[in-house]
Amino acid sequence: MRLRVEFTTEPFDLDEAPAHAVVAREVVEAAELDEVDVGPFGNTAEGGADEVLTAVDALLRRSLEAGATRISLQVNVVGQGAEGEGER
Repeated sequence: MRLRVEFTTEPFDLDEAPAHAVVAREVVEAAELDEVDVGPFGNTAEGGADEVLTAVDALLRRSLEAGATRISLQVNVVGQGAEGEGER
């Protein structure tokens, strides 16, 4: 199964990336994921279920430790066929 996670960390700072945002970026860039897109207002990463869930765990823990006061995330299953058959 493939998953896509979309996330943001807060509080925002448009002048300089806060420590929690830098940590979140480092976590997803270091993870064994197939696709990573980091931007100023949202981030996405995609890969196998185990890899994405491991990265999400690290992202939550490390971003909170680095000062995030809110982390919004959405996880979607991707790559499913019309009959609900996903990649294995």
